[in-house]
Amino acid sequence: MELTNYWWLLIWPAIVGILFIMYPLTQKENVLGQYVERWNIIPALILAAPYVVWAAFRPDGWGDTSSYRYLYKMVPSSLDQLISYVSTARKDKGFEALSVIIKSIFGNSVIVFFFILALIQMLCIVLILRKYSCNYWLSIFLFVVSTDYMSWMHNGIRQFTAVAIVFATTGLMLKKKYVPLIIIILVASTIHGSALLMLPIVFIIQGKAWNKKTLICIFLSLLALVFVNQFTNMLDALLSDTQYTNVVSDWESMADDGTNPIRVLVYSVPTILSLIGYKYIKNADDPVINMAVNAGIVATAISIISMGTSGVFIGRLPIYCSMYSTGILLPWEIKNIFTKDSSRIILLATVACYIAFFYYQMHFTWNLL
Repeated sequence: MELTNYWWLLIWPAIVGILFIMYPLTQKENVLGQYVERWNIIPALILAAPYVVWAAFRPDGWGDTSSYRYLYKMVPSSLDQLISYVSTARKDKGFEALSVIIKSIFGNSVIVFFFILALIQMLCIVLILRKYSCNYWLSIFLFVVSTDYMSWMHNGIRQFTAVAIVFATTGLMLKKKYVPLIIIILVASTIHGSALLMLPIVFIIQGKAWNKKTLICIFLSLLALVFVNQFTNMLDALLSDTQYTNVVSDWESMADDGTNPIRVLVYSVPTILSLIGYKYIKNADDPVINMAVNAGIVATAISIISMGTSGVFIGRLPIYCSMYSTGILLPWEIKNIFTKDSSRIILLATVACYIAFFYYQMHFTWNLL
């Protein structure tokens, strides 16, 4: 079951996409009072299922797989030891507790451990994208072809579990149900502390697209890039006495020279298009798209900062917001900003450009193709 030919990451959605065109299975979905056409849940799950399996059978040499294998072996296999074990954890106690629970129920198999985490992550993604994206197939395809799938479901799984849980609260964000939303974010932060970043962000991304709050985010990110030394000193002071107290010194000792500008550009595409097609977004005044635009702006702002600071630490933060801009906003922009004929050309161009990026990242950066 191990994935040996990574082109299958793209071949599979192509096969399912062709079958869906031949035999479309859709249903009406109520999205904030509007009934819209969406994929049925069964084909939606079929499209996503292999990615869960491939994440479970990941090779040892990729990313931090070997580290997670080792850590899982060290986890106690009895619930009786849960409290004592978790109390010794220095950070992310929720993830440690989850690991103990999985091991006590399902045993020592690391493959099962990876499978359950991947299943949780993918279910959160599928349920939200199927409901809020106007093109579910494209959303899943972009998640994979942007290499976010490999970056997160095969690597960085602790943080991405927190990301997926927060992403699953999209309905609460849109309905502004802040009390349960904040509670879930706090729970997610026990799995990975970076989830706390979403506490201010959920308020920033509310409102009309390109509002004053988001413009301030862009301004501050450019300011941080210009005065990067002062920014890192301030960040170091802010993170002192937290679980991330050594972040700045760590990235400096690792000679981390920041996020690749090409990846920053890829993350910024939906935001750039939202500026170009602002009048269409304004006229539509869709709460889902307004929030996705603002989330995209925040993702772009953080990506800009990470370009001049750290790709390993700061560069991992935009994923909390880019799930909205790439997964929900970009498909909407392609469908609604352009004419019917032009949108087909833009769709083909988007697919081609992202495949080119996929090849660049998988072949030249990671040497997997």
